Amino acid sequence: MKTRTSKNIFRDLGFQPEEAESLRIRAALMIVLTEHIRQAGLTQKQAAEHLGVSQPRISDLIRGKIDVFSIDMLNAMLSRLGVKTSIRVGNKKVA
Repeated sequence: MKTRTSKNIFRDLGFQPEEAESLRIRAALMIVLTEHIRQAGLTQKQAAEHLGVSQPRISDLIRGKIDVFSIDMLNAMLSRLGVKTSIRVGNKKVA
């Protein structure tokens, strides 16, 4: 038996649609940011200095503390790394 998913793990976990979408976006941005830091071989201290945040903020990022980051903050940090983000908006497909 197949289980139907919403393609948003947070929605599947029971979050309301608006919060689930925000969490999905923040998680995606955090993954990209963390990968860039790792690929650059930066220590948490170096990453913090480069991104203009404290080392504990980088620790929170690496540890996946999604609740302490806004989409705006994550986007600003990515921008400081030279990563361009884009937004695609569209209608949901109606089943």
